[in-house]
Amino acid sequence: MKAGSVLVHCCCAHCTAYTIEHWRQQGYETSALWYNPNIHPYMEHQNRLEAMQSLAKTLGFQLIVIEGYDIIDYFRRVVGNETQRCQYCFHLRLLKTAESAIRMGYDTFTTSLLISHQQKHDLLQEIGNKIAQEKGVGFLYADLRKRYSDSRRITKSLNLYRQQYCGCVYSEWERYADVKIE
Repeated sequence: MKAGSVLVHCCCAHCTAYTIEHWRQQGYETSALWYNPNIHPYMEHQNRLEAMQSLAKTLGFQLIVIEGYDIIDYFRRVVGNETQRCQYCFHLRLLKTAESAIRMGYDTFTTSLLISHQQKHDLLQEIGNKIAQEKGVGFLYADLRKRYSDSRRITKSLNLYRQQYCGCVYSEWERYADVKIE
């Protein structure tokens, strides 16, 4: 086991940049995990992945990419539960991160979602802690929302792809159609 190590689930380059720096500053050996079957359409997924690969190379951290695109598993969990989609989505991605952390010898896991003002922090913390308890691996929570501008400052000059919505087809619809799923 890697003592003082954290595997960071990453959702996009712009949220990941400062998140990686934060955990490094706390003394953790830090790597990132790419697993986002919620991101649609597929080319959006690929654009974000390419931006992450570029960021990892530039900032010098290991990016572990879970092969495949589990779109079917994502939709099986979410369809019919659209108002709670974030809960199902967070659980899917954090569970994969925790299981990967255990398999690869990390003693903790976290997510770059914790830097976003758009995310439900209470829900992320609840799900992360529950998975940590069930799986026997630590979950690190830090409210990094006040540092989002630092993350943007790090990535601005890198000209990385910048997404316009959270990732799922529902968030894309809400963003561009100016609706809210109730």
